[in-house]
Amino acid sequence: MSGEHRRTRGNGSRQTGAPTIADVAQLAGVSTMTVSRVINGENNVREATRAVVREAIARLDYAPNRAARSLAGASQIRLGLLYSNPSEAYLSAFLLGSLDEAGRGDIQLVVQKCDLDEHEREVAERLVASGVDGIILPPPLCDSPLVLDVLLAAQVPTVVVATGSSPAGVGRVSIDDRAAARAMTAHLLALGHDRVGFITGNPNLTASGERLAGYREALVEAARPVDEALIARGLFSYRSGLDATEELLDLDRPPSAIFASNDDMAAASVAVAHRRGLDVPGDLTVVGFDDSTLATTIWPELTTIHQPIADMSRAAVRMLAQMLRSRRDGTIKDAPDLVLDHTLVRRQSDAAPRRRPPSRSR
Repeated sequence: MSGEHRRTRGNGSRQTGAPTIADVAQLAGVSTMTVSRVINGENNVREATRAVVREAIARLDYAPNRAARSLAGASQIRLGLLYSNPSEAYLSAFLLGSLDEAGRGDIQLVVQKCDLDEHEREVAERLVASGVDGIILPPPLCDSPLVLDVLLAAQVPTVVVATGSSPAGVGRVSIDDRAAARAMTAHLLALGHDRVGFITGNPNLTASGERLAGYREALVEAARPVDEALIARGLFSYRSGLDATEELLDLDRPPSAIFASNDDMAAASVAVAHRRGLDVPGDLTVVGFDDSTLATTIWPELTTIHQPIADMSRAAVRMLAQMLRSRRDGTIKDAPDLVLDHTLVRRQSDAAPRRRPPSRSR
């Protein structure tokens, strides 16, 4: 038996044959935090010190693991993720992306539901008190004044996702919602649709306003009038999409195309059209926004704006981890602002407007 790696801890703990991060620190003559930084590849360690630590790791045949790293120097990052989203498809993509990235980076992710009501502040305070290092806010909480006030007051590093704006000191991951909506509206006009209906998102979210602005801008750029009757209010939920579509199709001059601010509401528009005996896209073009899994699970599959939801959540985890490392290193910089690319994805739900009377079922 090789006894050189077996030792008794100074605090009287039981013996073990597996070297720990504390053993490495003792042999190298440095702190466990320094060893942790070398293991994590952080750049705030002098090269000479880094070499000594690596030599100690090699001599002890030390293999870092999550438990040792967590106990030794709190090197494992704990991130909180507050969620509240009416779209299950959006939320699923967001959670999958963030959990995947957390696993890759040895990051512990604490997922907490937070409904948009009077308990927002309480839930946020409870998560802060749990000791998380930073917090990620996907929509709609990314625009919650109550939650943001709690986090800013507690000085908890925060990243918001899919919002049109962020407070000073808060990181942000987004796409250009206005440009995306402008491109989709221009696409519908180019197909020959003179009357394009628009279903807005939740008015409390800045992204909703950006998408509506993009719709208006495209009409103005094409020298088309902005008819307020063609703008129906939605809340990003399927139910609100049903109501908004009914409102648009009940107009004396209904639209030949409907652009919904997310795929859930677009799916609702398709359902209402079918219920009324309208063919999509023969009688009514319907397009959405997000490119969630729902876009390809209904028929016809939706033409939509691809928002890289999973990539945005991955980027948010990476961004927040880097913000925390910069804070620990004393190299705090301005909060990053990352804009990812969007794509207009054409499928089967859009077409040129029908030039004959619409077909209707009995």
